[in-house]
Amino acid sequence: MSIVNADGSILARDSSVVGNLDMGTPSVLWNVAKKCFTVGVISLTVSDLFASIVPVRGASMSPTFNPKTNSLLDSLSDDRVLVEKLCLSNYKFSHGDVIVFCSPDNHKEKHIKRIVGLPGDWVGTIYDVVHVPEGHCWVEGDNSASSLDSRSFGPVPLGLVKGRVTHILWPPHRVSSVERKTSRNRVSPS
Repeated sequence: MSIVNADGSILARDSSVVGNLDMGTPSVLWNVAKKCFTVGVISLTVSDLFASIVPVRGASMSPTFNPKTNSLLDSLSDDRVLVEKLCLSNYKFSHGDVIVFCSPDNHKEKHIKRIVGLPGDWVGTIYDVVHVPEGHCWVEGDNSASSLDSRSFGPVPLGLVKGRVTHILWPPHRVSSVERKTSRNRVSPS
């Protein structure tokens, strides 16, 4: 196939030149789409299996997260945390770990709290001593005055745990690892 100019001269005879003129743009778009799809699948796999970034809302874990929650720009200053999910393979948790879990009352809500008691522990509350059953954990917020936690809804099934919080990633001036804090005088092993 030839491309002929208006004066009759031949511009090109090679079909590859014609093919590049006709198919160049769709080919580039297709390659970009394939690369974006591949990056998306890899990101989703990493997010589901290994780690993800989660925003922390509210004051229930203050001062560990969101130490200043009274400003008008709360959502912009909310902490963002790294949640590692490798701990879920054998439910490897320790006293003082901060975890993300689905609410036992509403599975669409996610909460971030600290593990106070593990299966078999006895946890002292204000009114009683509670036994943590097998397959469950007892969680509480660091700011007990504004925390909806196991004191309200009881022990949390380990199957609802989505991961362990390891680092604060945002805002930049608060980037750090999350420490384990335990209150030994409230928990006794079985």
